[in-house]
Parts: sequence; structure tokens; C-alpha cells
Amino acid sequence: MTRAPSALSSAARLCGTALLGVATLALASCGGGDRPRTELAAAQLNTIGVNAYLWRAALDTVAFAPLLQADSAGGVIVTDWYANPSNPGERVKLTVTILDQDLRADALRVAASRQVNDNGNWTEAPVQAATVQKLEDIILTKARDLRRQSLES
Repeated sequence: MTRAPSALSSAARLCGTALLGVATLALASCGGGDRPRTELAAAQLNTIGVNAYLWRAALDTVAFAPLLQADSAGGVIVTDWYANPSNPGERVKLTVTILDQDLRADALRVAASRQVNDNGNWTEAPVQAATVQKLEDIILTKARDLRRQSLES
């Protein structure tokens, strides 16, 4: 047995349709010429907690080593120990920290730990400061290239 729609349900349907129309018009009027120009703030464009170009460049640079942690909200990348196959008696571990949303040299910090194998035991060894500086330079150069590429497209 079917029932004829009541006057109340017809009125509710009509009201719902009217509200949907009003909402559609309101949303349509939101678009306009007041949108921010992305090329003006391209160094800060991101959906993560840190500069997206530095983040991508850092991940690309340390991709040779297995990752232990990659926290884009906090800007920390930690690798596991990596031994170069040509020098298995030495291994390195890297921590990259991105400190800011701006693409600047002081928004990046790289720390490295190095160990050498001494008769089956891994012992701490010094890391040359030039090694850390070189990694920072590589990351910054890649980040600037990524930014430049995004502005050209």
C-alpha cells in the first residue's frame, strides 16, 4: 500500500531545495579576483609544517640511506646507518632538520654521525665539518632549483 506525500513532507522538500539554491549562490559568489598570487609567496607554498622545497630537496639528497623517521610537520628526517658498499668498514647516519617555512640557508641544519668498524665493534669517529656543509649546500641548491622550476611552469 502506498501513501500520498503529506503536505508537511512536500513543504520540507521545497524548503530544502530553496536552502540548497541559496547555498549554491553563496558559494558561487565566493570566487573572485581576490585570490592570492602564488608566485609572490612561492618560497612558502606548502601543505606541510616546513618549507616544501627544502623538505623535498632534503628527502632527495638523503635517499641513498634508509629512513628511520620523516616528520614533515616537525621538519625532521633521520636516516638509519648507511655503509657505502665500496667502504663497508665505515657507516654514517644523518639527521636533517628544517627549522622554518622560508627558503633560507639558516632554515636548514644537517647533523651527521660516523662510525668505523674496529675488529667487529662499531666505534664513534669524527665527521669532517666540510661533509656536513657540503650536504647543506646540496640540499639548498636542490631546493632553489625546485622553486625555480615551479615558477617557470
